[in-house]
Amino acid sequence: MTDKHVPEGNRQASAGASGPRVTIAIPTYNRADSYLPVVMEAARAQTWEPLEILVGNNASTDNTAEVLASYNDPRVRALNHEQNLGANGNFNSLLEAASGEWFLLLHDDDLIDPDFIETCMGALESGRDYGFVRTGVRYINEHGIAKQEVPNRVNGSSREDLLRSWFESKTGFFLCNTLYNTSHLREVGGWHSLHNLLEDNYALVKLLARWDHAEVEAVKASYRYSFDQRTYQVPVVEWCEDFCQLRDMIAEVVDPAERAAIAAQSTSFFMHLCVRRANAIASPLRRFRARLQVARFFGLGSLRAGWGMPRPV
Repeated sequence: MTDKHVPEGNRQASAGASGPRVTIAIPTYNRADSYLPVVMEAARAQTWEPLEILVGNNASTDNTAEVLASYNDPRVRALNHEQNLGANGNFNSLLEAASGEWFLLLHDDDLIDPDFIETCMGALESGRDYGFVRTGVRYINEHGIAKQEVPNRVNGSSREDLLRSWFESKTGFFLCNTLYNTSHLREVGGWHSLHNLLEDNYALVKLLARWDHAEVEAVKASYRYSFDQRTYQVPVVEWCEDFCQLRDMIAEVVDPAERAAIAAQSTSFFMHLCVRRANAIASPLRRFRARLQVARFFGLGSLRAGWGMPRPV
């Protein structure tokens, strides 16, 4: 379960106790005997100080509380919830409790390279007010083996440049590769979307509307991908509704002169993501019904896209 591919960074900062405090927030549930210890070691191995490692134990029924109590590390602090708050409730409880000026929400099966935070902090320029900083990301399988790397290749520095690069698959939007300004994230309301499926993307768009962003090309974070994850367990109609609301939010924050072009890009991009979720359904009848739902939101072109797109494997 270890990540065997850790590339060298191309930007580094000089870490030290004088730097801003950073919180690595780890929401977890029943992974004490699987991924949690690996993620904890990735957090504890960071070269940046000062550092807080805040773990939200979402009423786990295994020995998560005991595992967390075993760490003899003053940087580690556990929030042991007596009742399960749901994933989104746990995220927001961590944001509320964080003491750092910067905040990383690191899922309990994702990973970061030892210099992830150091590299992110080194990308920040003095005199600018940032909402977030992002790096490239790699996809890893259940064993931690890298399957694909996506450097963060954003063409330009504007919010429109970042969004276009996302729609052109030149950069990946994930929690594990994004370090947030804590106070700004709280100011925009933390983690919320219509069905709490795209809460990280909603937050990014809200932050883009008001503050600067910094981009690092180097791959410094690992997103663990598995076919049977929550992405393919949620009704397709809920994905459609969340993506449509996100598309409308994007239209409100971009330059009016570029609104039509970006709206067309976002519609096509989100349509294909929804079609992919529809195509993952095993039953041919239910799969066809899900494609019809996508067409209701994104037009008949999604039906043609669905027939030509292979099922996820």
